[in-house]
Amino acid sequence: MIDTEQVAPGLSDAQLQEVIGLLRGADTTELKLTVPEDGERGWRSTIVALGMDPMDAFLRQVFFFDTPTLDLDSAGVVVRARRTQGKPDDSVVKLRPVVPSQLPAKVREHKSFGVEVDALPGGYVCSGSFKGDLGAGVVKPILTEGGGISALFNKHQQAFYAEHAPEGIGLDDLSVLGPVLVLKLKFSPEGYERRLVAEVWLYPDGSRILELSTKCKPNEAFQVAAETRAYLSGLGIDLFGEQQTKTRTALEFFSGQLNA
Repeated sequence: MIDTEQVAPGLSDAQLQEVIGLLRGADTTELKLTVPEDGERGWRSTIVALGMDPMDAFLRQVFFFDTPTLDLDSAGVVVRARRTQGKPDDSVVKLRPVVPSQLPAKVREHKSFGVEVDALPGGYVCSGSFKGDLGAGVVKPILTEGGGISALFNKHQQAFYAEHAPEGIGLDDLSVLGPVLVLKLKFSPEGYERRLVAEVWLYPDGSRILELSTKCKPNEAFQVAAETRAYLSGLGIDLFGEQQTKTRTALEFFSGQLNA
């Protein structure tokens, strides 16, 4: 039996029960950890310990859309588009937090909609996302030639946005926050039976975030969390550093630029 106190330290009994309830209604779980850049157990030792080869990474550009005062973020809505090296562009409209059992059946059952629980040391959030495939080379001309942002989102995404965004703020009213350049590496480190994903987010001011993650089925979450925690801890990787969220950092940076 997995000791949940060891897997999720700092969470109360009530929070653990909430997580268990959210997992029952989720499609996937993603376990995340951001690694401090400096110190003995920072980036350099982490890269060496996991045998990460940066030459195997691929490039991605991430664009967020919000108002200069982050009204969407305040409402729990995330609107994003991405360009990925060698792959089609994509977009997403995300709502968080959500309770899976409270989502409308027609939304929950749509093939492009997914519910995911993101868990990181000391915290968790459940989100619902409408994803859209755009094809290659769609995002850049729309954003550089002045096209409407709404063209990046299909009718299901637009309907989901309209239902949850603050009243009076349409997709084409939003500002472009970005891009952030991302290096993404998928790899299977020695001694670990699952695949890890490493992402380095490079912000225009020179700041950076390194995140390690792995996905699993919701009913495997505590087992995978325990195994991953033991594996990373055994390599001397810092599991207790201050956690930074990639999206929050990006939104605050670019909104600050717009308001300067």
